[in-house]
Amino acid sequence: MQSAFYTASNSHQFPLPWKILETQLTAQRPFPKRLKTCFKAPTFTNSLRTSIGYEPEESLGKEPGPATPGHLPVVIRRSGRVSRYFWDGSCLQLVGVDGGAASFSFNFEDGFRKLYRICSLAVRDFFIPKQVSGNYMDYVKWKFLHRVFSSALQVLATQAMFRAIGIGYSRSLPAAAALNWLLKEGLGRLSRCIYTASLASAFDTNLKRVRFSTSVLFSLSLGVELLTPAFPQYFLVLASLANMAKQISLACYLVTGSAVHRSFAIADNLGEVSAKAQIQTVCFDNLGLLLAALLNMLFKNSQRLQTALPFFVYPIFSVIDLFAIYQGLKHVHLQTLTKDRLEILLNTWIELGYVPAPAEVSKEEGIDFLRSKDRGLWPIRIGYLDPKNQIPELSMMTMRSTSGEDYYFISMEIFYTRIRRSRRQGILICVREGASTTDIVMGLLQACYIRKSHLMNKYRWENLFDAGDELESALKEWSKLIEECKRRAQGDMCLLNKQMLNLGWAMKNILLSSQEQIRYSFVDD
Repeated sequence: MQSAFYTASNSHQFPLPWKILETQLTAQRPFPKRLKTCFKAPTFTNSLRTSIGYEPEESLGKEPGPATPGHLPVVIRRSGRVSRYFWDGSCLQLVGVDGGAASFSFNFEDGFRKLYRICSLAVRDFFIPKQVSGNYMDYVKWKFLHRVFSSALQVLATQAMFRAIGIGYSRSLPAAAALNWLLKEGLGRLSRCIYTASLASAFDTNLKRVRFSTSVLFSLSLGVELLTPAFPQYFLVLASLANMAKQISLACYLVTGSAVHRSFAIADNLGEVSAKAQIQTVCFDNLGLLLAALLNMLFKNSQRLQTALPFFVYPIFSVIDLFAIYQGLKHVHLQTLTKDRLEILLNTWIELGYVPAPAEVSKEEGIDFLRSKDRGLWPIRIGYLDPKNQIPELSMMTMRSTSGEDYYFISMEIFYTRIRRSRRQGILICVREGASTTDIVMGLLQACYIRKSHLMNKYRWENLFDAGDELESALKEWSKLIEECKRRAQGDMCLLNKQMLNLGWAMKNILLSSQEQIRYSFVDD
């Protein structure tokens, strides 16, 4: 008996369970026919059960395992194609279930749609990163217009400069032309270094305004280069000025590029977004070169028309270029906090009771190219008390009451506008050395509450600047307002921070300008 058990357990002729099932299935229905029936005409829809012929009623209460021949409950999507694992009893296969491999009849319309889908997915994978924010595609569309027309203008401007220095004519002096070219390049790079060093912090705090301003400067520089053939004797002066403006614009474009790309990267894939941006720039610029070449070929038979061509297309291309840049910047939603961005956020929190998303703040922030946006009544400033401005006695008393436990103090100030030279009142936040991001947020929130109180009692607080003999009572009233607004700010901080983090705001640091970064030290005499 023991010997019989041993023989049965070690026999190679023992039929395995799945072999028995395979034999039974083969006897009942030939296996190839089952394959033909199962994949007769699969269609791809949003529902996996519909697209792969899955019938939940038949499999209810059963537990299909990998040993059972048939479909496995795993579907793979790659490059727009859908495939499902299939086990035929001896090997594992990956079979397409989107109709590509199983359709035996060719429909021209369906084939065209499939070809269009495959091509569009290939182009998308080539140009667009995998994980980006929803506004990225709108930005790329406007970037396409910007790069194409800007590149075409640069080609026309370079041709004009070549004509100005006489390249291609027998009377030209190669050595003099090369010297002029090197001089203009050297002056341009020097101005680029000076500009970058002088506006280091502005690239973070006023990114959109600086970028659009330099784009306008770049467009004007191309216009100056187009004028060089008309004034060849002033080639060095005109070309140097134009190249200085171009180098400044290029410096701004390179410096701000990483911040723009980071705003679209939602999965820490900054490298991928930057790489795709380089691909887009190269391809779009090549289309611009092609556009310029077509224009030159169109007017090649007329030297006069070819000379006048840049002056005709310059205003049209420049307007399209700047309009595309302006619209593209509207779709850049920065998650970093600046003083202006944080003030918009806190005002919304106070007035409407919720934290706005970066897209909403970006829309209200705008670009403010001409700095014409009105700061409103009682504007808030971060910095220090400037003795050149009129400082109320109430502010002096506030400074005296500051203790070593405070990391900021809030006072009132009087300043004069630059344009109309009108007298206005404002709120100043002075930040102490060692203050954290939370201290700055809380100080600005407290200042926003104070401003709301001032706006509700406008004439009452304006009279406090000229309190005179009633300075002591005014100081008590001011101190009471400060404490009340501070308690409200402290009560909001926990929920405010939580909602800001949930919406993707970067809470680690607040980007401040050079004037806003000035701190005070507390000295206890």
